[in-house]
Amino acid sequence: MKWNENFFPEILNSAEVVNIVTGIANNVAGTSKATAPVDSGAYRDSIHVVVKRRGKRTVAAVVASSPHSMLVESRTGNLARALGQVTGGG
Repeated sequence: MKWNENFFPEILNSAEVVNIVTGIANNVAGTSKATAPVDSGAYRDSIHVVVKRRGKRTVAAVVASSPHSMLVESRTGNLARALGQVTGGG
């Protein structure tokens, strides 16, 4: 058997796959915002999706970029819980 080395990068960067990945990330971001703890709203308002090409594939990441995001995440796990809710992972 001989692999077509161009197959996977082509599929993993296709508009259809990028739309699926981005759609899931947007759902996670929406859930994260809806369940975010709010003091000033800076953490919640900083949650967004970043789409980048990494190696042979396109990835989407949900990011919280406020200065205190790491502190909020360490205490609440909000982004991880939102990912679990959207993907059925817990």
